[in-house]
Amino acid sequence: MLIRATWLELLKIAARPRSYIGFAAVTVIVGIFQFAMYADGTEYINFIVAPLQQTFSISGKILNASLVSFVVLQMLIIQVPLLVALVTGDLISGEAAMGTVRLLLTKPVSRTTILLSKFFAGSIYIALLLFWLALLSLGVGHLLFGSGDLIVLKSDGLIILQDGDILWRFFAAYGVSFLAMLVIGSLSLCLSVFSDNSIGPIVSTMAVIILFTIIGALEVPILDGIKPFLFTSHMAVWRSFFEDPIPKEQMINSCLVLGTHVVIFMGISLWSFNRKDILS
Repeated sequence: MLIRATWLELLKIAARPRSYIGFAAVTVIVGIFQFAMYADGTEYINFIVAPLQQTFSISGKILNASLVSFVVLQMLIIQVPLLVALVTGDLISGEAAMGTVRLLLTKPVSRTTILLSKFFAGSIYIALLLFWLALLSLGVGHLLFGSGDLIVLKSDGLIILQDGDILWRFFAAYGVSFLAMLVIGSLSLCLSVFSDNSIGPIVSTMAVIILFTIIGALEVPILDGIKPFLFTSHMAVWRSFFEDPIPKEQMINSCLVLGTHVVIFMGISLWSFNRKDILS
């Protein structure tokens, strides 16, 4: 029953025009960036690494698919939450706005099954969106720029990852990014349960992200105890896979925090949705 309900929810998502905004946006942004790097990327990279060449002897192809994909992932992981919220924030509130929520809740299917089917459908959408991002950045990137070692610049040093040691890091990074986006999806779905229009959950989700990000950036001692528990403090955990050695303890802790947020948001959603008044 859950599988069938999830499939029906996927069909609903596919029928909504806004569901394709994310794929279109990713395609345009990645395409423009790759075109710019293909046209003038070499000069730009040479300008960036010029200070390093005064100390180190750098040879080989610095501008490659790995570097472009790494920059794309850093760039788009900020915009992807909005693209996710556009769809997941509409899963319940969209039904309410169209007046179909009453019909939905009178079906011979438990409310828990209905909500979980929407959650799983939203999760599949997120996975497809990230897969499309990976396909464009890594797949097309290899065709345009070829392969090579990845140079990762950090505030306290420089990391060079060998070409044969990169692909699995990207797969792992996208996997953790999926968990981070799942937090956004569960948050917007949770807010969607309490709303009768689609705009509210989307705007509220972005407002929460902005608020948590600001709190995390403030250098105020009284907030230091809160920051480790904010999901925004762990959204960039995927970068851990591009360190050497990988900070496993920090990465596991971040994944636990993100996973806990998913459980909390879905717990609130289930509690509220099962008590939702369909007569009001």
